[in-house]
Amino acid sequence: MTEKVECLIIGSGPAGYTAAIYAARADLKPVLYEGMQPGGQLTITTDVENYPGFPNGVMGPEMMELFKSQATRLGTDVRFGRVTKVDFTGPIHKVWVDDEKEIHCESVIISTGASAKWLGIPSEQRLNGSGVSACAVCDGFFYRGKDVAIVGGGDTACEEATYLAKLCNKVYMLVRKDLRASKAMQHRVMNTPNIEVMMYTETEEILGDKVVEGVRVKNSQDGSVKELPITGFFVAIGHTPNTDIFKGWLELDEQGYIKTTPGTSKTNIEGVFASGDAQDKIYRQAITAAGSGCMAALDAERYLSAKHAGQVPTN
Repeated sequence: MTEKVECLIIGSGPAGYTAAIYAARADLKPVLYEGMQPGGQLTITTDVENYPGFPNGVMGPEMMELFKSQATRLGTDVRFGRVTKVDFTGPIHKVWVDDEKEIHCESVIISTGASAKWLGIPSEQRLNGSGVSACAVCDGFFYRGKDVAIVGGGDTACEEATYLAKLCNKVYMLVRKDLRASKAMQHRVMNTPNIEVMMYTETEEILGDKVVEGVRVKNSQDGSVKELPITGFFVAIGHTPNTDIFKGWLELDEQGYIKTTPGTSKTNIEGVFASGDAQDKIYRQAITAAGSGCMAALDAERYLSAKHAGQVPTN
């Protein structure tokens, strides 16, 4: 049996939950599907110190639980499930959840976020879960007092390296070229004594049969190769927007981010709006995601008001 929904929100995290809060207060009776990672990327983040309203900081998972509680208290129907197919042909948008349940939506807010990138070497996938991880916060505890390596040169890599440094004996930070992180994060890494930053370093192979026992790296400037004895290998090299199911329906840029009308959350399809990291490749912060979720809910409310009034809204 097909379900009819006035406002469907695809994905959680700061964007999805904020959209839900605003949509619920506007009496749009929002239904939110959390996706494969309920709460989004912040559920694998350590202390969040730059979100207003938390003077002493807050753990990412705790903050997402607070977002979710607020959304549900205001009337959002939060469900576990993954949207696997869409059809944006007509004014009623069709969405399928887990390849089975069909939902007809008057408006759709997309907040599917982004997923971690991997290096793409065979040993990385072979040892994934056996010493290889893309989440230092999730798995760092298992390497307390041990030596580990982390790949990446951005803010996320720096944040995870400093987190690991609190638990581990030694952290090798493998940077392919130069550090791209903010000055504050670079300063934090450079002033952490048990982090060794290795610039111009490429990962050739993660060593070990059943578990990680080391990593072979190559210096791209002088060609020297060395093996580092580690038991944990963490990847923090960026993310890919989770937008594949929207290909052919929505306008995406060359990296797969959803294009929106500047200053709005509107996509090229009427009644479909995008928020958070699925459409933001510049800022990618919790607060900007939340702000764009607010925009999406307001845009959806105005769209539905015009539609119900018999007007023809344009995106």
